[in-house]
Amino acid sequence: MNGIAAPIVAFEPAPTPDFVRARRKVSVVMVVYMTGAALEESVACVLADPAVDEFVIVDNGSTRVEAARLSDLAERDRRVVLISGQGNVGFARGANLGARAASGEVIVFLNPDAFLQPGCVTELVRAIEGRPVPCIVGGRVLNTDRTEQRGARRGDITPISALMSLSHLSKRVPAWSRYEVHWENEAAPDSVAAIPTISGACFAMRREDFDAVQGFDEGYFLHVEDVDLCWRVRRAGGIVLFQPKAEVVHLGHTSHASPIKVEFHKGVGLARYFRKRAENISETLLAWMLSPIIVCTAVARPVMWRVRGRAT
Repeated sequence: MNGIAAPIVAFEPAPTPDFVRARRKVSVVMVVYMTGAALEESVACVLADPAVDEFVIVDNGSTRVEAARLSDLAERDRRVVLISGQGNVGFARGANLGARAASGEVIVFLNPDAFLQPGCVTELVRAIEGRPVPCIVGGRVLNTDRTEQRGARRGDITPISALMSLSHLSKRVPAWSRYEVHWENEAAPDSVAAIPTISGACFAMRREDFDAVQGFDEGYFLHVEDVDLCWRVRRAGGIVLFQPKAEVVHLGHTSHASPIKVEFHKGVGLARYFRKRAENISETLLAWMLSPIIVCTAVARPVMWRVRGRAT
């Protein structure tokens, strides 16, 4: 090198701009079961997001028309990977099947009746970068009127708080308000914040994080597997994050499955979760004693919806 060029050689490397920095490959995993009309729009939102490199759809059960559309989509779009033929194996097992088939370094799990808003996936990926393993980050789940959905942010779920929440006693009795685990009525943080439990409707994990906690517990059939996953991440010394900038609109209650059946699985899942996390004999006995009450309370909810003439 001659003497003229030497003075202009940088001694330290310049920072790499975001637009040329290599990013992690992102896979979206969606488990489908009798979703209904919302599925088509949800799928369209995923494929329209430029941050999505791969879209793994696990069909646990669809109508013939929906199954044909998914099959045609997989043939037309190279980003789509369709897993079918396994029957209704439940959400947890289906999500694990999708994660194993995914090739992305970051996996975004998304409900089939949830619509990604612009920049959602990008914000989830940004929030998780540089965090310790294991880590999970959830998005801000919204209703169609843009209000935050119940269950989007939650505290630590215990047997007592679950009963108070399911029965709405935590809202009706002021002295028991401390047992309310749903935080959607509290002001959302301005930036990424650590919380005990996020919603399973839309969240992301790096593959190493997912593998570190061995994925979803397949002992859950439907519901509560997300609560269990957050608990195991925290128990392993990791962190659960809420990213308010990652927005997703979630319809909910779109499945053609019976609401009573859905709530039954939720109750069974909660009862199992409390038995699983019991640390001593007294907690185990309490969990077993409360199990039938939790299941009955969960099943009673859709019965009351029918009596009151409400759909949700």
